[in-house]
Amino acid sequence: MLASYGDFIPAGIDQRTLPEPGSGGFVGTGARYSDLQLYALTQFLYSLEPPRSPHPFDEAAARGQEVFRREGCERCHTPPLYTNNKIIPAPGFEPPASHRRRYDVLDTWIGTDPTLTTKTRRGTGYYKVPSLSGVWYRGPFEHNGSIAELEDWFDPARLEPDYVPSAWRRPGARPRPVEGHPFGLALGADDKKALVAFLRTL
Repeated sequence: MLASYGDFIPAGIDQRTLPEPGSGGFVGTGARYSDLQLYALTQFLYSLEPPRSPHPFDEAAARGQEVFRREGCERCHTPPLYTNNKIIPAPGFEPPASHRRRYDVLDTWIGTDPTLTTKTRRGTGYYKVPSLSGVWYRGPFEHNGSIAELEDWFDPARLEPDYVPSAWRRPGARPRPVEGHPFGLALGADDKKALVAFLRTL
């Protein structure tokens, strides 16, 4: 709530000014934490590890790991964290030169729906490459939770206009494509099954 989205700070004074550390403004605490406290919190969060996957690294998973490597998935989902921690511009957003100097921008447009990041007050124009660590217990998938299972994510039917999202859909919503991240959609059925088996071991 204290993050700055351009000139908009949700819990800021007049939604524009960051309150001083220890003073009111942060919802639920009545105070803004100091930079030192926030740094300590981030170090704690970075120390956390996801639960160990119950899915075995068997022959199918080993084959899926080869598919993962062969298809170039490691470029964005780089082991051991299975993310490169970069940000990807949304379709229609051109990163300013100052952003390229300041942020770790990956010049890969993957076609993800730009609405939440380009047409909302908190939008930045970017999506961050998510980590695949612990993907076996996380979900639903996509930035707005439209996809329920990994199998659905690699199903090309999700690109069709008559697709009904397998997870979240707002009440009264019509069928719609879930676009973006075309990688893996053209794989054969055996390769997809192996890839999903590997991802569930992470």
